[in-house]
Amino acid sequence: MSHELPLSYDAFLARAADDPAVVGLVLKGSQAHDGMATEHSDHDLYVVLADDTVSDLTRLDGHRSARLDLVVTTVEDFRRLGGWERYALARARVLLDRLDGGIAEIVATKGHLGEEEAFRAAAGCLDAYANSLYRSVKNARDGHPLAARLDAADSMSSLLDLLFALDRRPRPYNKYLEWELERFPLPGWETDALLEVVGRIAGTGEVAVQRRLFARVEDAARRAGHGPTLDAWGEDLDLMRPRCPGTAASR
Repeated sequence: MSHELPLSYDAFLARAADDPAVVGLVLKGSQAHDGMATEHSDHDLYVVLADDTVSDLTRLDGHRSARLDLVVTTVEDFRRLGGWERYALARARVLLDRLDGGIAEIVATKGHLGEEEAFRAAAGCLDAYANSLYRSVKNARDGHPLAARLDAADSMSSLLDLLFALDRRPRPYNKYLEWELERFPLPGWETDALLEVVGRIAGTGEVAVQRRLFARVEDAARRAGHGPTLDAWGEDLDLMRPRCPGTAASR
């Protein structure tokens, strides 16, 4: 495939724009995040073709090089993209839109979870967070420090999934977490304090810090209607809750 490609990103853009089957060009990754690109960053590009059309560019789907990564897809398949691609699309940059804003509209919808979708996701993430937290605290109590730290680190991944789901947003990749929160803070959470406590728990697994953070999370989760998920833990909640009042990250 590589020998078919122009030598530069700009040259490929020109080639794609000249193809009448191409109705959208969408840039994702570091190049779409202001200030994140480095000398090592390539260009990750979606090439969106009109449905039921034929283009020579189709054969370049999946191309990867040091300069350019390509996904060649149709409008309908682009519309269905989700899962791990959700955040990439949420912050992608539309370079070409021949559908009178239709490509931009698809991209915009990826950045917002539907109400029911977000509620289901948050419930699952809350349960996963509580599970790792409980295991971490129990392992620390029982003299297994490595297991406690590993479970604490696992809990932070589920916590971030939860907090973004509560805000009906896809969680950013770890690389873009600080970038995202600096520009789009989570409601009710002070960004620097949240990042500090997440890093501290992931690195040390301190039980007291985990418990103080859980108090904040429990309050937010119950206000969002997730009391039943928490209550299913029964008396085990007592092991997760702080021994004295306090919070890990201020509003």
